[in-house]
Amino acid sequence: MSEIREKMLERFLKYVTFDTESCDDATTVPTTEGQFVFARFLEGELKAMGLSDVVLDEKGYLYATLPSNSSKDMPVIGFISHLDTSPDMSGKDVKPRIVENYAGGDIVLDAAENIVLKVSDFPEVESYKGLDLIVTDGHTLLGADDKAGIAEIVSAIAYLQAHPEIEHGKIRIAFNPDEEIGRGAHNFNVPLFGCEWAYTVDGGSEGELEFENFNAGAATFSIQGRNVHPGYAKDKMLNALRVATDIVTAIPAAESPECTCGYEGFYHLMGINGGVDHASVSYIIRDHSGDVFAKRMAFMKEVEAQMNAKHGEGTVTLELKEQYRNMREQVEPKMHIIELAKSAMEKAGVVPLVKPIRGGTDGAQLSFMGLPCPNLFAGGINFHSRYEFVPVQVMEKAVMTIVNIAAGVKDLA
Repeated sequence: MSEIREKMLERFLKYVTFDTESCDDATTVPTTEGQFVFARFLEGELKAMGLSDVVLDEKGYLYATLPSNSSKDMPVIGFISHLDTSPDMSGKDVKPRIVENYAGGDIVLDAAENIVLKVSDFPEVESYKGLDLIVTDGHTLLGADDKAGIAEIVSAIAYLQAHPEIEHGKIRIAFNPDEEIGRGAHNFNVPLFGCEWAYTVDGGSEGELEFENFNAGAATFSIQGRNVHPGYAKDKMLNALRVATDIVTAIPAAESPECTCGYEGFYHLMGINGGVDHASVSYIIRDHSGDVFAKRMAFMKEVEAQMNAKHGEGTVTLELKEQYRNMREQVEPKMHIIELAKSAMEKAGVVPLVKPIRGGTDGAQLSFMGLPCPNLFAGGINFHSRYEFVPVQVMEKAVMTIVNIAAGVKDLA
């Protein structure tokens, strides 16, 4: 594994220095210039490695090819990771450090400001005793989501180049912007990518293999109130904020993210904004079951009707939209791609952990664009936070999982 470790670490520690937060309010593609800066750097790296068909398009999507080294007719497969980090926390001036041979207990990230990764808050950290953990200084996220995935893909390609005895077919790789705000697949050129199937390397802990995700929707209730002087408000004022609280009360609190797990869906209150005259309430809706998801979406319309019946017609207007769907229906007819990934993990010393994604992924959208695309672990823990970390040894196993998938395709041909 030491052959992989040195260059993989060098890549990852360099990659996280790029500030690549995406921005939900931006209309450009990519939404931030930092993503393009990082993509150009990767473009140069891939060209220097001697990969072919290296293309960086005007929207920040980077594609490249490792040609086949076999005379066999094999399916073309791909590996994908995203350039951006979450806008939930700063990804600028990331200062990673390695806690070698983690002995257990709390990890002090910044002693001066008492920022500590506490076992009491994150008990799972102690399951990584004896491993080397890459952590932050407590002031930014780390960026393992998804720069760990990028480092692992590039390192796997380099390993295959260094080991021509490993027979493989044509392999395509791609790195895209704006995944964290749900736009990563919007401008992905599936025909140009030209793969029979692919894997996003964007999962969390060791062994995660995901081909089910939420069906997802968004609901925004716009509330038109009526503001008058509070001293003369009786039978005249309609307080939009009070209507907003009625809406929140009507939606089951027990079906929220903090009360659900596994295959349980939820209504997630995202925001309440406004004042007496006008307010808005926004939710996202999630469920793995397509039927239950449809019922959840219909329920939001019922809430709209209830509010208008109570407060007056036209008081509440609902904007309801579907965001993405569960990729399972696209992947299930091709379960050999899941079995290949499971076998590849086992050969890398990894126990496959097949689980549903309690969220979305570029792979879900790509699957419905004609590219079946389950998700592989990248190794990061506590994504999007100052407490994010990634075990080096798990990253190495991710690299070998990618290598083993590439080597295993010949057995399917």
